[in-house]
Amino acid sequence: MMVLPAAAQVNRSSDSTDLIEKLMINSRNRLINNVFNDALSSLRASPTDSSNNIRVLLEKSEERFKRFEGLVIRYIYIERFGFERTFVDTSNRITYFGTRLLNALHTDTRSFVIRQNLFIKENTRINAWELADNERYLRTLNFIQDARIFLTPVPGSKDSVDVVVITKDLFSLKAVVDVTDANEVKVRLSEGNLAGMAQTVEGTALWERRRNPTSGYELLYSKNNIGGSFVNGTIAFSQIDGGRSDGTENENAFLIRLERPLVSPFSHIAGGAEYSVNESQNVYNKPDSQFYAYRYTFYDGWIGYNLGTRRFSDYANYSHNRNRFFLAARYYQSDFEKSPTQIGERFDPIYNSHEVALGQLSVFKQDFYRLNYIYGFGTTEDVPTGYNISLTAGWHKQLSLERPYGGFQLEHYLVTPRGGFVNASFKIGGFLRNGSIEDASTLASVNFFTRLFELKKWKLREFVKCSYTELNNRVTYEPLRINNTYGLNEFSTDSINGNRRISLYGESILYLYKKLFGFRFAPFLFSDFSLIAFEQQPFKKADIYTGIGGGLRTRNENLIFGTIELKFVYFPRTIQNVPQFRVQLSSDLRYRYKSNFVRPPNIIFLNRDDL
Repeated sequence: MMVLPAAAQVNRSSDSTDLIEKLMINSRNRLINNVFNDALSSLRASPTDSSNNIRVLLEKSEERFKRFEGLVIRYIYIERFGFERTFVDTSNRITYFGTRLLNALHTDTRSFVIRQNLFIKENTRINAWELADNERYLRTLNFIQDARIFLTPVPGSKDSVDVVVITKDLFSLKAVVDVTDANEVKVRLSEGNLAGMAQTVEGTALWERRRNPTSGYELLYSKNNIGGSFVNGTIAFSQIDGGRSDGTENENAFLIRLERPLVSPFSHIAGGAEYSVNESQNVYNKPDSQFYAYRYTFYDGWIGYNLGTRRFSDYANYSHNRNRFFLAARYYQSDFEKSPTQIGERFDPIYNSHEVALGQLSVFKQDFYRLNYIYGFGTTEDVPTGYNISLTAGWHKQLSLERPYGGFQLEHYLVTPRGGFVNASFKIGGFLRNGSIEDASTLASVNFFTRLFELKKWKLREFVKCSYTELNNRVTYEPLRINNTYGLNEFSTDSINGNRRISLYGESILYLYKKLFGFRFAPFLFSDFSLIAFEQQPFKKADIYTGIGGGLRTRNENLIFGTIELKFVYFPRTIQNVPQFRVQLSSDLRYRYKSNFVRPPNIIFLNRDDL
């Protein structure tokens, strides 16, 4: 085997690249086959491991890279796993008809696409935290199932390492058929990684007997990381958009969006822009008195700068420092060229024209652990530890009402020593007019995932969330409701509302050992409790609503298709037109913990999670 001399600085011209790659191929193959041994030994894991019994993860993201801190990257290699290989046991290949079919139909993500999504470069020094951020970022890409970055010393060199980036794709073809009854069918076909170039093409067709016309369609195209800029772009047109009114009216909609997330605490700039045109369509032939006729245009733009990326003269301090200050500004406008006549001149949180200009200063620090069995079925999930504190101030105009706005937000994340996870947040905000605070909003919530319990070959995790919400001196806000994530999500009515709400939700989910055609199964039981106080009434007269039930979730982690969920819910107390027992089958659910270092400045939401 021929090994190239180690060097801290390497200049590879286009004429010599092919030769060098050929000389290195034997070294690379040996590296791929053995590099997992050190990595797997660093995990705190269950004593047994197989393709059916996935190793339990509990590891700081940067831990594997610390011993290489400050060394120089010589070469970066890209390796892709097929569907027959796992990160659990690289020597065990799961080869059967299903994996052979997936490999035959799938185009692997191109190497240059993976390279475009790397922060690390050859001939630069290793920063353990930046390397961990890059590995985590690769796993956030919607066409990647899992990713690992491994380092190996260069023989004969004390200051250089080679980097191997290994990714495993999701099977990106997707077909979804939703049949509500004999009168409604919706079909969605998509390719989430067209030609292996991080492109999504999606088409949806709807046929419904009650509609006029009976059919409609939706088309979408998106591109990840355009030209290596970390800017994602989306363009879409729809004749079946449910509308901003929670599906009350069908809309024709055109959308174009660009967004650049803050991919790492070492990145400088984040931002985004969006433009859409929406118009309601009376496809269900409602009487004029019931149909909300409107047309609006939406503009949105924001930009932020990370003030904590200056390189310190002391490299160690720069490498380890994760505290950041982030300054951002945002302007968005919803311009109703035509408003529903039913609304008139009264304040409405959906159908009024409004303009918002906001500035925000955020202080944050986030590190990450690699866990699993949070929302996924064994695949790697990155959950944060740390905090985010934000101060927001700005100006808000709704119809002719103009008011200054101020808000404060605190979020704290914690991973327990045994693999539990806690996310707590506190938000407060309001508008100032004539010396008083209007639409004064308070929201406090805690989400808690217990550690993972192992019951022979099964795994069990408990999930609890609770929240308190209060809205005072309401002027333009919608009242608090319980048919959302801060109440009873399946309680299908918005007629129960008030100004104070307390909610508690508990769930037990059991991950089964066996799988069928690559699908893993997880039965669950839950109980839901929500107490809401009506406006102008004391809290002691608040009403209590509960829901209890269970169901089954299933997912194939190789597929881009989301989680399928069958849920049964019983409401001991209900109201008119809300059934006491509900059966719900949902497909392509996006169960995944999504953590962002920063988000666009915004006012506080009280009836939906801004994640």
